[in-house]
Amino acid sequence: MGFTDKTLECSDCGATFTFTAEEQEFHASRGYTNEPKRCLACREAKRAQYNSSRGYSSSRQMHPAVCVECGKDCEVPFEPREGRPVYCSECYSKMKLSSQQ
Repeated sequence: MGFTDKTLECSDCGATFTFTAEEQEFHASRGYTNEPKRCLACREAKRAQYNSSRGYSSSRQMHPAVCVECGKDCEVPFEPREGRPVYCSECYSKMKLSSQQ
């Protein structure tokens, strides 16, 4: 099935935006059946509003740490505590994968 660019109107601001063939193909591959109803700017604003209402910050404070597995310096989004292991993202992913098997 071939996709072609579509021009849509944003339900929030009324601006027209293009729903590209590549975006349509991506939506189809994910099983999405609805077209987007907001332009990119309004989607980002909506996402930021949602995240801020849930207490998420777009600029997370990172803390320096050392991975207990490989010894590399890394940064983590929480303050490391004495006696609690900290893993770099690589080692954490490996550990998580091995625990799922």
